[in-house]
Amino acid sequence: MLFRSKDRIGATGASYGGFMINWIAGHSDRFKCLHSHAGVFDLRSKYGSTEELWFPEWEFKGNPYHNPEQYEKFSPSMYAKNFKTPTMVTHGQFDFRVPVTQGFQMFTALQRQGVPSKMIYFPDEDHFIRKPQNAKLWWTNVHGWFDKWLK
Repeated sequence: MLFRSKDRIGATGASYGGFMINWIAGHSDRFKCLHSHAGVFDLRSKYGSTEELWFPEWEFKGNPYHNPEQYEKFSPSMYAKNFKTPTMVTHGQFDFRVPVTQGFQMFTALQRQGVPSKMIYFPDEDHFIRKPQNAKLWWTNVHGWFDKWLK
């Protein structure tokens, strides 16, 4: 999803879209701000902590022990030194597809490099933000983040 304001543009994504936001953060400075929800940050550590192994083994032609080059080549963590775009990260504790540690790793990489960033952690949600009060908090913060950086 893209948010635009005249000459400013922001992007948000969840799940695979969150992975793409994390990838964009290390490869482009075209966006004024980003939002990553439930996005993969480090493919190698995600492999050993997810309940879904079919996708990485198919996409990266094996596991990270026998084909580490593919996991490194396509892991946003390998490009974290390039992060400059203000980024908000959101994640749920009970996400077993993309474990919450992926969100915390992304946020830590942003913070340690001084990139304006914010993390919203949902201790009672999974891959989706389902509870009405949490959904309201999520949407309020997503729109607030884009308002802050695109106005």
